[in-house]
Amino acid sequence: MDLFSLAEEKNTNRKPLAVRMRPQKLSELAGQEHLLSPDSFLRRMIQADTLPSLVLYGPSGTGKTTLAELIATTTGAVFERLNAVTAGTADLRKELAAAQERRQLYGKATILFVDEFHRFNKAQQDVLLPYVEDGRITLIGATTENPYFEINGPLLSRMRVLRLKPLTPQQLEALLKRALEDKERGLGKRHLQAEASLWSGITGLAGGDARTALNLLEQCAAMVEDEATLNLAVLEKVADEKLQRFDKNGDAHYDTVSAFIKSMRGSDPDAAVHYLARLLAAGEDLQFIARRIVICAAEDVGNADPQALVLAMAAAEAARFVGLPEARIPLAQAVVYIATAPKSNASYLAIDAALGDVRHQECGSVPLHLRDAHYRGAAQFGHGAGYRYSHDFPGHWVEQEYLPEPLQGRRYYEAALGPEKTRWDETKRRQGRAEGTGTRVTE
Repeated sequence: MDLFSLAEEKNTNRKPLAVRMRPQKLSELAGQEHLLSPDSFLRRMIQADTLPSLVLYGPSGTGKTTLAELIATTTGAVFERLNAVTAGTADLRKELAAAQERRQLYGKATILFVDEFHRFNKAQQDVLLPYVEDGRITLIGATTENPYFEINGPLLSRMRVLRLKPLTPQQLEALLKRALEDKERGLGKRHLQAEASLWSGITGLAGGDARTALNLLEQCAAMVEDEATLNLAVLEKVADEKLQRFDKNGDAHYDTVSAFIKSMRGSDPDAAVHYLARLLAAGEDLQFIARRIVICAAEDVGNADPQALVLAMAAAEAARFVGLPEARIPLAQAVVYIATAPKSNASYLAIDAALGDVRHQECGSVPLHLRDAHYRGAAQFGHGAGYRYSHDFPGHWVEQEYLPEPLQGRRYYEAALGPEKTRWDETKRRQGRAEGTGTRVTE
């Protein structure tokens, strides 16, 4: 090998692993199958070389810059690149003038890729508008911020927004294994091995960010000699924090989730927050955690405090919107609220009891007076005959049977203590009804 080749190899090895492992063709790009499937809009536009101006929107490490560069390799257009952090209006005008000259003199199209596009102010974005509008350039902007908030409306209306998703743990693990085994660009020449716990630890810390995951792997590799085995202990030294030791498909995972739910149900906010922290530290999917919180709000708090479900849904949406690390805050707020709220599972038991009857016994037909009477000819079948409109009576209530005949007297719902009990007692008092003779649902 000559001196030039040796120097080139040395310089290549000095590049970060995340740079060396950057995909060289579309098939190597991890994740984003929704954008790159054979029949997807983007794939068809790339194949036809008729790419419109695009906004690539997604979290860090999802492949926005890589995707733009891969697009450049598949088109006959000239690919130019700017970073909005360092480029000013003068740089932008220079690139636009060159693109216009290139088009007029040589008939060559230009793709202008602007990284961190949201950093361009309104005036800089306005400079781009006429060039995008008449097709003098194809603009690709990459941003981690919501383009509907950060990009001028007139410019955004002339661009197609493509949203990139965080990589799943499975996608990250496949990427990491490829980097560990690749002898040309990765760590394959060192013959390192890795325990399964390493992958779950890295994917938990990375939070869907491929660059972060590859950086962690590279730092772990730097801690050991060749032919060593990488494990969670090595990762803990790199990350400088204790990592949760549970496999997302293993018993410890389900034990932690079970303890989390039971602590909220049992009105222990300290334990509930502790298990929430365990789940977050282990890299559990935010939507999985949010779903457990929403279910607990409906199942275990119910109408004893209906606001719990409202707050749980708001926390789930907030966590999805802001992402980690900030997502921990609305999730913790909801968990503490649910743990300290009054409890009632009356609605949960009521629907299960009703479903049991529907599935396992003959329930009879809908009573005639409750059937739909709004279509022509319904009256001749007796539909709606004798129905009493509740609002025509004092207290907006009138004595009337609603259950099918075989279930009359059946009790599904029995209010719990607290506000739910008070509301239900008041309803029964107004009705002047007895407690009923159906099956009693207890808390």
